[in-house]
Amino acid sequence: MLAQERCAALIESMFGVTTSDDYRPVAWMGRYPVDVTTMLVGLHVACAVLACILTAIPGLSGTLNYFVFDSARIWNGLQVWRLGSYAFVHYPSSLLWFAIEMYFLFAFGREVERFIGRRAYIALYLILLVTPAALLTIWGHWQRSALAGSPALHFGIFVAFATIYPRAELFLRIMTKWVVLILAAVYTFQLLAYHAWSDLLVVWTSIGAAFLFIEMHGAGPELPWWDALKTRFAPRPKFHVVPKIRSSRSADPDDVYTSIDPILDKISKFGIGSLTASERRQLDRERERLLKKSE
Repeated sequence: MLAQERCAALIESMFGVTTSDDYRPVAWMGRYPVDVTTMLVGLHVACAVLACILTAIPGLSGTLNYFVFDSARIWNGLQVWRLGSYAFVHYPSSLLWFAIEMYFLFAFGREVERFIGRRAYIALYLILLVTPAALLTIWGHWQRSALAGSPALHFGIFVAFATIYPRAELFLRIMTKWVVLILAAVYTFQLLAYHAWSDLLVVWTSIGAAFLFIEMHGAGPELPWWDALKTRFAPRPKFHVVPKIRSSRSADPDDVYTSIDPILDKISKFGIGSLTASERRQLDRERERLLKKSE
């Protein structure tokens, strides 16, 4: 009864897409869960520490160059591992920004992983890792390009979080969507000032890939043009399936409360203001159902 009262009190909106059931941790360290994001943070930190050690040892500082992305090395030497290893090269000169980057990955990557599920999250990370490097490889036909570090990759993870929770309030109670736009604008103008065209390609590829990936999974803000595009290219069914009419008496009221657990979690974390218009419309429908059942 207490859970039902809590649901009825907090139900002012409905999460349009339920969270994935593939969000369980990979392992546990005592009472603390270890998910994919935690493992990625640990891997990046270990690589940063190793980079510091190699840089400090005379004669080994050039070892990191074997892992930096270099389009010429890929075309001429077939060193394809550089397509993914570049993101784990963290030079000691940028450790302060690296620490901020790891905070962004840990804080927002875990929420993205819980929402879309472990397998989809790994797929998103691989897309953000390989796609910019693949485009720079093609770019290398005309101009040699190099890339090291993972700022753009993990900024893409933050873009994915903002796409899922655009109205979540962060720094100084600014909504996530505005934080992303501000950071993207600052990033873009900085690269434009130095004519860093290849870096600009990497940043906007990461932004676009993250946004489209989340949209393709049914989350994020409503985009009429995107829905129309998917409808136009979606395969048309050969048969029209008529759904089975279920009796209202057979509906289990507990199913309603079970389905809104993710919504309550979202409200408790980010507040009512984080809900989108589609979520509010869905909530109204669920509220009508609850009111009819109570009568």
